Amino acid sequence: MTSETTTSLLLSPTRLGRHALANRLVMAPMTRNRAEDDGTATPLMAEYYAQRAGAGLIIAEASTPSQVGRTYPNITALHTDAHTAGWRQVTQAVRAAGGGPMFLQIQHGGRVGHPDTSGLTPIAPSPIPLPESIHTPTGRQEAVTPREMTPEDIRTTIRDFAATARRAVDAGFAGVEVHSANGYLLHQFLTTGTNHRTDGYGGSVGNRIRFTSEVIDAVIDAIGAERTGLRISPGHSVNGVTDTDADAVYPALLEANDGKGLAYLHVAFASPDEPLFSRLREIWSGTLIANPVLPTDRIPADGGREAAERLLCAGADLIALGRPFLANPDLVERLRTGAPVNAVRAKYAMYTGGPVGYTDYPTHC
Repeated sequence: MTSETTTSLLLSPTRLGRHALANRLVMAPMTRNRAEDDGTATPLMAEYYAQRAGAGLIIAEASTPSQVGRTYPNITALHTDAHTAGWRQVTQAVRAAGGGPMFLQIQHGGRVGHPDTSGLTPIAPSPIPLPESIHTPTGRQEAVTPREMTPEDIRTTIRDFAATARRAVDAGFAGVEVHSANGYLLHQFLTTGTNHRTDGYGGSVGNRIRFTSEVIDAVIDAIGAERTGLRISPGHSVNGVTDTDADAVYPALLEANDGKGLAYLHVAFASPDEPLFSRLREIWSGTLIANPVLPTDRIPADGGREAAERLLCAGADLIALGRPFLANPDLVERLRTGAPVNAVRAKYAMYTGGPVGYTDYPTHC
């Protein structure tokens, strides 16, 4: 164990609001498709998260706030009593393992969904289908054209986010992360490619950021700003969404929400070399979690440490890592001691269900 490793800023204790964090490492939310068919979290999921309790903060995988918001088979949800009970066993397991706080990501898929999965026609800002096929219980299917959301759909969805936030706190989470990234519903409102509305939720930048801001306000009203985080992925094309005017949209979104006292801002696919990241850091006065860009086909030999520390030097407060935590339940200790990291198994094992490629990754000792 080197002196440099021992004193690393990445591994040093810090705080997130009223929560003491053992280190600055965040386990990023990662969909793993291990829930029951109805979206209820399972005992296997509790084991998985408890194995990774060494993270300073865990952001649990995306949970849908409604049936129509469902994206893929066997993803988690949180809009019934059974869902609440399922997630409660997860938070209890992490606490029993000595873990720190957990937040839950709330995600509505919008057009990223299919009737074969949810039983419903997806809804979205505009009737523009996903430009690619989507995985369903019967295999990959062509995407369907979503139904354009009515004003009542918008109000209902906002209420659904707030109700799920209350359930998350009841299930033992310290807070929730509003998912406005990666091409899902809130992100679809932000971009002109998926939002062709002519009402108060489309057209200008101010109109396009309105839905995300109203969801944030509703969640704050439900559980408090200190329990509410926001995730964005500026300039990154995912699920057919391209941010054509990210330099205008994201500064406006942050300026509209910075003064609300949110727990954190989580920037996905962050790069310290991007001018927009520096600009967003200047605007955002609170805690900023940065998720670095890492190779998609492998985990770096250092477990992502170099990329993480570059982002800390660029102004991030906490660093979210995904695949390094997926394959290394003891990632924090491996980074602390310089031990080699596990490689990610074949991609199919990430989403196929069961313990293989999920809870069977070995620890170093």
